[in-house]
Amino acid sequence: MGAFSTLSPPNPCLPRHHHHHHNNNNNNPRFPNQPTKTPSVNFAPHLSTPSKPNPFSCLALESSSPPNHAPPPLVVVGSANADIYVEIDRLPKEGETISAKNGQTLAGGKGANQAVCGGKLAYPTYFLGQVGEDAHGKLITAALEGGGVFLNHLNSVAGAPTGHAVVMLQSDGQNSIIIVGGANMSCWPENLRREDLEVVKSAGIVLLQREIPDSVNIQVAKAARSASVPVILDAGGVDAPIPPELLNFIDILSPNETELARLTNMPTETFEQISQAVGKCHELGVKQVLVKLGAKGSILFTKGEEPIRQSIISAPKVIDTTGAGDTFTAAFAVALVEGKSKSECLKFAAAAASLCVQVKGAIPSMPDRISVLNLLQTV
Repeated sequence: MGAFSTLSPPNPCLPRHHHHHHNNNNNNPRFPNQPTKTPSVNFAPHLSTPSKPNPFSCLALESSSPPNHAPPPLVVVGSANADIYVEIDRLPKEGETISAKNGQTLAGGKGANQAVCGGKLAYPTYFLGQVGEDAHGKLITAALEGGGVFLNHLNSVAGAPTGHAVVMLQSDGQNSIIIVGGANMSCWPENLRREDLEVVKSAGIVLLQREIPDSVNIQVAKAARSASVPVILDAGGVDAPIPPELLNFIDILSPNETELARLTNMPTETFEQISQAVGKCHELGVKQVLVKLGAKGSILFTKGEEPIRQSIISAPKVIDTTGAGDTFTAAFAVALVEGKSKSECLKFAAAAASLCVQVKGAIPSMPDRISVLNLLQTV
């Protein structure tokens, strides 16, 4: 270490550059001309069987809306990870080297997953996050761009690697994961840049998760509340209590049943137990709790109202559930910001998640809007 003591840069975490150039006004495949403009596309003609009324036809983007009346964007603040998958028969013993049958690196992270989902559902989506100046950072940037996400607020930092995870998939279906937080967890500025807080305040809805520091989420949630922008916090990520200060500034908490049990220290096996655990969340100040129950569907609890239950929309074949929760949460957010009723939002999210589980990987499996609308025609 001594040899390196002289090489102390002023601050290795100072940002080198922002990705303003990645999504300039002309090269976003989904949103030509203007970053926050709606594409002039009307997907309604693609909907089949006009004889059957479609409650979701209004989810289609209408070309009639003038370009200067762009919808307020979905802003996702969170993590971007390179997920390194290795397929093995068993875990290596201490001191042992084993060969993997297969290995592959895919872009992931709950934040990036949710942003790509918003982009692929053809809603204007910004991602606010950090990557390192390395190959993994380039992989994630390309995946976000491929999903049509605006990267004006994606930051490259020199002082940390891009966040990554090594996922060891064993042949018996078990998996073990090692996470390197990297730029997701370190090198954030103490106070977020004014332009980052401005995009949050201009949003129609903000999505947070728990794979970046709580202090960042709190700043974002406060800025959103100051501008009356609703905030959804996906409870997935770090296994630690949610700071009360963060709970004060979110509108919807979205855990799965395991996360709900962890956060409340209560069982969540039955509907009654889930209801009681959600009651504890209400006591902590969260008015709405969207519980994801995997194969059992989802339930939206709003304080003082009847819960709304949504069963899953069956997939013919489940290939990979990775990213299904992220797809569900992001699709729910898109439908909500588009003004749909809560039950329509749940149904739209269920359809998106059903398509997601039929394809391997998280980001490659995110469905496009037409596929979701077509599936909703059939249920």
